[in-house]
Amino acid sequence: MTDYTLSFQNVTKLFGRRLIFKDINADFLSGNIYGFSGRNGSGKSTLIKIAAGLISPTSGKIIHSDSGKEVIEEKLHNKIGFVSPYLVLYDEFNAEENLYHFAKIRGINYNQERVEYLLNEFELFPRRNDLLKGYSSGMKQRMKFIFALLHSPNVLFFDEPTSNLDTAGKDKVYEIIQKEGKDKLVIVASNEESDLALCSKVLEIEDYKK
Repeated sequence: MTDYTLSFQNVTKLFGRRLIFKDINADFLSGNIYGFSGRNGSGKSTLIKIAAGLISPTSGKIIHSDSGKEVIEEKLHNKIGFVSPYLVLYDEFNAEENLYHFAKIRGINYNQERVEYLLNEFELFPRRNDLLKGYSSGMKQRMKFIFALLHSPNVLFFDEPTSNLDTAGKDKVYEIIQKEGKDKLVIVASNEESDLALCSKVLEIEDYKK
C-alpha cells in the first residue's frame, strides 16, 4: 500500500463575496475511498479542483504528502489522476494518439503494455484506432479514466465519475474505484447515491457554508 496523505487546513473559498465553503479541516489517507457530496452548484467540483491543486483556495492550505514527505506543487501532477466531465480530449486524434501525447505532456514513458491493458479494461481496444470525434459521450468518459490511470498515480480524483455512462460502464468504473481504493487514495465528488456508497467517509459541503 502507498503511504499518501492529503490534508485540508482551514480551507475556505469565495467567489467575489459569495461564500462557497469555509474552514474545512480534514485528513484523507491512502487505502480509502472518500466522498465529497452536495447538491448541484454546492461547490463539489470547486473543492476537488482545490484538492488536486488545479485552483487555489481563498485562504487555508492543502498539503499532499508521500511517505511523510510533502509533495511540492511542481511535482503534484505526477502524483494525481483526475477525471471530470469538463476535461477536454483531442477529437482529431485516435485513442492511442491521445494517450501517447498525454504521456509526452506528463513527461512519462509511453508504456504500450499498460495502454493496451487499460484499453481492454474499458472495452475500447477494438476502437483504439478510431478518431475520438466518432466516440460516444460514454466512450469519451471511459477514455478519461484511462488518462487518469495511465501513470499509476498515488491519488485519484473523480468528479461525477459515472456521468454519461450506461449500467455496464458504471459497473466497470465502480470495479476500478474499489480496486484502486485498496492501496491508493481515492476521492469521489458526486451527489449520486450509488457513487457515494463506495465511500467509507463522506464530506458534506453544506456543513461548511455557515
